[in-house]
Amino acid sequence: MAEARPARKTVTFAELGLPTPLLAALEEAGIEEPFPIQAATLPDALAGRDVLGRAQTGSGKTLAFGLALLTRLHKGSARPGRPRGLVLVPTRELAVQVADALLPLARSLGLWCRTVVGGLSFSRQADQLERGIDLLIATPGRLSDHVRQGTCKLDDVRFVTLDEADQMADMGFLPQVRAILDLVPEGQRMLFSATLDRDVAALVDEYLTEPVTHSVSPPTASVSTMEHHLLLVSREDKPAVVAEMAARDGRTIMFLRTKHHVDRLTRQLRAVGVEAGALHGGKPQGARNRVLGEFKDGRLPVLVATDVAARGIHVDGVSLVVHVDPPADAKGYLHRAGRTARAGEAGTVVTLVTHQERRTVFRMTEQAGVEPERTKVRPGDADLVRITGARTPSGEPVAEQAPRRPSRPSSGPAFRRHPARRRAPRPVR
Repeated sequence: MAEARPARKTVTFAELGLPTPLLAALEEAGIEEPFPIQAATLPDALAGRDVLGRAQTGSGKTLAFGLALLTRLHKGSARPGRPRGLVLVPTRELAVQVADALLPLARSLGLWCRTVVGGLSFSRQADQLERGIDLLIATPGRLSDHVRQGTCKLDDVRFVTLDEADQMADMGFLPQVRAILDLVPEGQRMLFSATLDRDVAALVDEYLTEPVTHSVSPPTASVSTMEHHLLLVSREDKPAVVAEMAARDGRTIMFLRTKHHVDRLTRQLRAVGVEAGALHGGKPQGARNRVLGEFKDGRLPVLVATDVAARGIHVDGVSLVVHVDPPADAKGYLHRAGRTARAGEAGTVVTLVTHQERRTVFRMTEQAGVEPERTKVRPGDADLVRITGARTPSGEPVAEQAPRRPSRPSSGPAFRRHPARRRAPRPVR
């Protein structure tokens, strides 16, 4: 399907030929050396090749495609409502975090970088698009709304990146992604995905031309700085064990299966004195942004989330991930586990296992390629403290905050296929 090249060791970003203002912005941000995925993909991306990157979250892929996009957009000019570069991501939270990483770098080059996601004001986004935009970071659903309403046209887009394509496939977004790509004329394509299953492979074959493939990490949780534990617990002891882990020092993410369970656990934790916030798709976007922002800056030490909402969580410094409810499969385990031990940091992944869940969880971790330590625990046990840093909650309730309702855009006319959509191979630049 694609030519594969080994990762190259690069001492500095300057060796890659990035613009001087971009180098200065990276230095100011304390980013000194490229991560392996950046060193591997940037030479080909800067040369205009289509790129297929296989990398887990936390590998540095945002800058891998972001630096290439900004460099290629440098010195160009945007027309109102017509972005020149596009990044498609599966979730609102991921869009915000990609924007956080790229905005300061875009400013250094005098480029406008904006975000278009659901749950926020459609009219405000339309106004921003009308002012002109170089790089647009968007979720497929909201971008589709803007295209239908005529507030965003994709005729000028020459550079497209699909980030976390496997997650977009899992969430059912590929029809929208295809419709968007059909509107984009010929240009450079980059796709990043942790796995290349059938749907993603088909997307690559259809929309990328002779892509160069770079793989820098295997699709397993075999990171050397990540510890895996199965805590065998009774159903009666489980709530107290969860509360003690949540009361630890450090940034913690707790995963549950449903929105209802997330809200219930969050209320229970706050009732016993744990500063916890809930994140799931049923919450208004403003509330989701606030919770994630407070978690990212350290004001909120515990995030309680569903799998779907957590697909956009890319926060450094998460030292503990807890599967309060075991994930549905090995892929879900690996995705959740990837929230910790990012960029060389240490992290612990804990799965709570009741007697009825043992056989299923043992099989799942084996499929995920991990060999977790198994420990039977009760509230207050020394092993629970050793593994997670658990401690007794204060017992002083934390006040709740009222949610707000989001606004929704209206629908409009259907997509039309772009006449210049590329099918035939193009010369390598």
